[in-house]
Amino acid sequence: MKSALALMALSAAAIPAAGLAQTSVTIAETAPVVTLNVTESVEAAPDVATVGTGVQTRAQTAQAAMQQNAAQTEKLIAALARAGIAKKDIQTSGINLSAQYDYNNQNGQPQGPRFIGYEASNQLTVKLRDIKRVGASLDAMVAAGATNISGPTFSIDDPSPMLVQARGAAMKSAKAQADYYAQAAGYRSARLVSISESNSGGQPPMPMMQSARFKADAAPATPVEPGQVSASVTLTVQYALEK
Repeated sequence: MKSALALMALSAAAIPAAGLAQTSVTIAETAPVVTLNVTESVEAAPDVATVGTGVQTRAQTAQAAMQQNAAQTEKLIAALARAGIAKKDIQTSGINLSAQYDYNNQNGQPQGPRFIGYEASNQLTVKLRDIKRVGASLDAMVAAGATNISGPTFSIDDPSPMLVQARGAAMKSAKAQADYYAQAAGYRSARLVSISESNSGGQPPMPMMQSARFKADAAPATPVEPGQVSASVTLTVQYALEK
Protein backbone atom coordinates (compact mmCIF):
# COMPACT_ATOMS: atom_id res chain seq x y z
CA MET A 1 0.00 0.00 0.00
CA LYS A 2 2.84 2.38 0.85
CA SER A 3 4.47 1.61 -2.52
CA ALA A 4 1.25 2.43 -4.36
CA LEU A 5 0.92 5.71 -2.49
CA ALA A 6 4.52 6.58 -3.29
CA LEU A 7 3.97 5.91 -7.00
CA MET A 8 0.87 8.10 -6.96
CA ALA A 9 2.80 10.90 -5.28
CA LEU A 10 5.57 10.69 -7.86
CA SER A 11 3.02 10.71 -10.69
CA ALA A 12 1.32 13.78 -9.24
CA ALA A 13 4.63 15.56 -8.85
CA ALA A 14 5.46 14.89 -12.50
CA ILE A 15 2.29 16.71 -13.65
CA PRO A 16 2.60 20.52 -13.46
CA ALA A 17 -0.14 22.23 -11.49
CA ALA A 18 -2.60 24.35 -13.47
CA GLY A 19 -1.55 27.98 -13.83
CA LEU A 20 2.15 27.37 -13.10
CA ALA A 21 4.74 28.58 -15.66
CA GLN A 22 6.61 25.94 -17.62
CA THR A 23 10.41 26.00 -17.46
CA SER A 24 12.55 25.01 -20.42
CA VAL A 25 15.93 23.53 -19.66
CA THR A 26 18.95 24.00 -21.90
CA ILE A 27 21.78 21.59 -21.39
CA ALA A 28 25.06 23.50 -21.43
CA GLU A 29 28.04 22.28 -23.41
CA THR A 30 30.00 19.95 -21.14
CA ALA A 31 33.09 19.72 -23.36
CA PRO A 32 35.76 22.44 -23.31
CA VAL A 33 34.93 25.22 -25.79
CA VAL A 34 37.49 27.29 -27.68
CA THR A 35 36.45 30.72 -29.03
CA LEU A 36 38.29 32.11 -32.05
CA ASN A 37 38.19 35.51 -33.77
CA VAL A 38 39.39 35.16 -37.35
CA THR A 39 39.68 37.93 -39.97
CA GLU A 40 40.41 37.36 -43.65
CA SER A 41 40.63 40.02 -46.38
CA VAL A 42 40.48 39.96 -50.16
CA GLU A 43 41.81 42.79 -52.33
CA ALA A 44 40.75 43.89 -55.82
CA ALA A 45 40.88 46.91 -58.10
CA PRO A 46 38.08 49.39 -57.34
CA ASP A 47 35.33 50.11 -59.85
CA VAL A 48 33.75 53.19 -58.22
CA ALA A 49 35.25 56.50 -57.07
CA THR A 50 33.18 58.83 -54.87
CA VAL A 51 34.04 62.53 -54.98
CA GLY A 52 32.71 65.50 -53.07
CA THR A 53 32.49 68.73 -55.01
CA GLY A 54 30.60 71.98 -54.91
CA VAL A 55 30.40 75.73 -55.38
CA GLN A 56 30.89 78.60 -52.95
CA THR A 57 29.79 82.15 -53.77
CA ARG A 58 29.83 85.47 -51.90
CA ALA A 59 27.62 88.52 -52.27
CA GLN A 60 26.48 91.47 -50.22
CA THR A 61 22.98 90.07 -49.72
CA ALA A 62 21.81 86.58 -48.86
CA GLN A 63 19.50 86.46 -51.88
CA ALA A 64 22.27 87.43 -54.29
CA ALA A 65 24.65 84.86 -52.80
CA MET A 66 22.06 82.10 -53.19
CA GLN A 67 21.09 83.14 -56.73
CA GLN A 68 24.71 83.23 -57.89
CA ASN A 69 25.35 79.89 -56.24
CA ALA A 70 22.29 78.30 -57.88
CA ALA A 71 23.42 79.44 -61.34
CA GLN A 72 26.95 78.09 -60.87
CA THR A 73 25.73 74.82 -59.35
CA GLU A 74 23.38 74.25 -62.30
CA LYS A 75 26.36 74.80 -64.62
CA LEU A 76 28.38 72.23 -62.66
CA ILE A 77 25.58 69.64 -62.72
CA ALA A 78 25.12 70.16 -66.48
CA ALA A 79 28.85 69.57 -67.01
CA LEU A 80 28.66 66.33 -65.02
CA ALA A 81 25.73 65.16 -67.16
CA ARG A 82 27.66 65.97 -70.35
CA ALA A 83 30.54 63.89 -68.99
CA GLY A 84 28.22 60.88 -68.95
CA ILE A 85 27.55 60.77 -65.21
CA ALA A 86 24.05 59.44 -64.52
CA LYS A 87 21.60 61.54 -62.54
CA LYS A 88 21.33 58.78 -59.91
CA ASP A 89 25.06 59.18 -59.23
CA ILE A 90 24.79 62.90 -58.39
CA GLN A 91 23.39 63.76 -54.96
CA THR A 92 23.15 67.04 -53.06
CA SER A 93 24.93 66.55 -49.75
CA GLY A 94 24.61 70.03 -48.23
CA ILE A 95 23.41 73.59 -48.83
CA ASN A 96 24.65 76.35 -46.53
CA LEU A 97 24.23 80.10 -46.22
CA SER A 98 26.03 82.17 -43.60
CA ALA A 99 27.00 85.78 -42.89
CA GLN A 100 30.72 86.53 -43.13
CA TYR A 101 32.63 88.90 -40.86
CA ASP A 102 36.16 90.31 -40.81
CA TYR A 103 37.77 89.96 -37.36
CA ASN A 104 41.18 91.37 -38.29
CA ASN A 105 42.57 94.23 -36.20
CA GLN A 106 42.88 97.66 -37.82
CA ASN A 107 46.27 99.37 -37.34
CA GLY A 108 47.04 97.01 -34.49
CA GLN A 109 43.94 98.07 -32.59
CA PRO A 110 41.15 95.60 -31.80
CA GLN A 111 37.98 96.35 -33.71
CA GLY A 112 34.52 94.86 -33.65
CA PRO A 113 33.62 92.31 -36.34
CA ARG A 114 33.04 93.94 -39.74
CA PHE A 115 30.29 92.50 -41.92
CA ILE A 116 31.62 91.66 -45.40
CA GLY A 117 28.70 89.79 -46.97
CA TYR A 118 27.08 86.37 -47.25
CA GLU A 119 28.59 83.08 -48.36
CA ALA A 120 26.47 80.37 -49.98
CA SER A 121 27.62 76.84 -50.75
CA ASN A 122 26.11 73.83 -52.45
CA GLN A 123 27.90 70.50 -52.04
CA LEU A 124 27.47 67.45 -54.25
CA THR A 125 28.47 63.82 -53.83
CA VAL A 126 29.33 62.28 -57.19
CA LYS A 127 29.96 58.63 -58.06
CA LEU A 128 32.41 58.11 -60.91
CA ARG A 129 32.12 54.66 -62.48
CA ASP A 130 34.90 55.08 -65.05
CA ILE A 131 37.99 54.76 -62.88
CA LYS A 132 40.33 55.59 -65.76
CA ARG A 133 38.70 59.01 -66.15
CA VAL A 134 38.63 60.13 -62.51
CA GLY A 135 41.43 62.67 -63.00
CA ALA A 136 39.83 64.08 -66.14
CA SER A 137 36.46 64.26 -64.34
CA LEU A 138 38.00 66.29 -61.50
CA ASP A 139 39.48 68.74 -64.01
CA ALA A 140 36.12 69.00 -65.77
CA MET A 141 34.45 69.88 -62.44
CA VAL A 142 36.91 72.68 -61.84
CA ALA A 143 36.49 73.97 -65.40
CA ALA A 144 32.71 73.99 -64.84
CA GLY A 145 33.02 76.21 -61.77
CA ALA A 146 33.63 73.86 -58.82
CA THR A 147 35.47 75.70 -56.06
CA ASN A 148 36.18 72.71 -53.82
CA ILE A 149 36.80 69.01 -54.25
CA SER A 150 37.28 66.25 -51.66
CA GLY A 151 38.20 62.65 -52.26
CA PRO A 152 38.25 60.48 -54.20
CA THR A 153 37.19 57.51 -52.09
CA PHE A 154 37.51 54.21 -53.96
CA SER A 155 35.24 51.21 -53.47
CA ILE A 156 33.71 48.12 -55.08
CA ASP A 157 30.13 48.59 -56.24
CA ASP A 158 29.19 44.95 -55.50
CA PRO A 159 31.56 43.42 -52.94
CA SER A 160 29.49 40.23 -52.55
CA PRO A 161 31.88 37.91 -54.46
CA MET A 162 34.83 39.25 -52.46
CA LEU A 163 32.97 38.68 -49.19
CA VAL A 164 32.16 35.09 -50.19
CA GLN A 165 35.84 34.47 -50.86
CA ALA A 166 36.92 36.11 -47.58
CA ARG A 167 34.24 34.19 -45.65
CA GLY A 168 35.44 30.87 -47.04
CA ALA A 169 39.04 31.68 -46.16
CA ALA A 170 38.01 32.69 -42.63
CA MET A 171 36.08 29.44 -42.07
CA LYS A 172 39.01 27.38 -43.34
CA SER A 173 41.43 29.23 -41.07
CA ALA A 174 39.13 28.87 -38.05
CA LYS A 175 38.74 25.12 -38.58
CA ALA A 176 42.50 24.64 -38.92
CA GLN A 177 43.11 26.55 -35.67
CA ALA A 178 40.39 24.62 -33.80
CA ASP A 179 41.81 21.28 -34.96
CA TYR A 180 45.25 22.33 -33.83
CA TYR A 181 44.03 23.26 -30.36
CA ALA A 182 42.06 20.02 -30.09
CA GLN A 183 45.07 17.84 -30.95
CA ALA A 184 47.45 19.89 -28.82
CA ALA A 185 45.13 19.48 -25.82
CA GLY A 186 44.71 15.74 -26.34
CA TYR A 187 41.22 15.74 -27.85
CA ARG A 188 40.08 13.79 -30.90
CA SER A 189 38.19 16.51 -32.79
CA ALA A 190 36.69 20.00 -32.72
CA ARG A 191 32.92 20.33 -33.27
CA LEU A 192 31.50 23.67 -34.47
CA VAL A 193 29.10 25.19 -31.94
CA SER A 194 28.39 28.76 -33.10
CA ILE A 195 29.32 31.39 -35.72
CA SER A 196 28.83 35.15 -35.83
CA GLU A 197 30.07 37.49 -38.55
CA SER A 198 30.92 41.12 -39.21
CA ASN A 199 32.21 42.36 -42.54
CA SER A 200 33.44 45.37 -44.44
CA GLY A 201 32.94 45.28 -48.19
CA GLY A 202 35.04 47.03 -50.82
CA GLN A 203 36.47 49.74 -48.62
CA PRO A 204 39.68 51.70 -49.23
CA PRO A 205 42.67 50.70 -47.10
CA MET A 206 43.85 54.32 -47.08
CA PRO A 207 42.22 57.47 -45.60
CA MET A 208 40.32 59.81 -47.88
CA MET A 209 42.25 62.76 -49.31
CA GLN A 210 41.79 66.08 -47.56
CA SER A 211 39.47 68.67 -49.06
CA ALA A 212 41.24 71.02 -51.45
CA ARG A 213 40.41 74.38 -53.05
CA PHE A 214 41.10 74.78 -56.76
CA LYS A 215 41.65 77.86 -58.91
CA ALA A 216 40.79 78.28 -62.56
CA ASP A 217 44.44 77.77 -63.54
CA ALA A 218 44.62 74.29 -61.96
CA ALA A 219 46.86 71.71 -63.68
CA PRO A 220 45.21 70.43 -66.89
CA ALA A 221 45.66 66.77 -65.93
CA THR A 222 45.20 65.55 -62.38
CA PRO A 223 46.94 62.21 -61.73
CA VAL A 224 44.84 59.69 -59.79
CA GLU A 225 46.01 56.22 -58.68
CA PRO A 226 43.13 53.93 -57.59
CA GLY A 227 45.33 51.22 -56.03
CA GLN A 228 43.45 48.35 -54.40
CA VAL A 229 40.49 48.13 -52.04
CA SER A 230 39.75 45.30 -49.64
CA ALA A 231 36.73 43.38 -48.42
CA SER A 232 37.14 41.69 -45.05
CA VAL A 233 35.14 39.23 -42.98
CA THR A 234 35.59 38.68 -39.24
CA LEU A 235 34.16 35.49 -37.79
CA THR A 236 33.72 34.72 -34.12
CA VAL A 237 33.44 30.93 -33.93
CA GLN A 238 33.20 28.46 -31.08
CA TYR A 239 34.32 24.85 -31.23
CA ALA A 240 33.68 22.16 -28.62
CA LEU A 241 36.68 19.87 -28.10
CA GLU A 242 35.64 16.22 -28.02
CA LYS A 243 37.38 13.04 -26.90
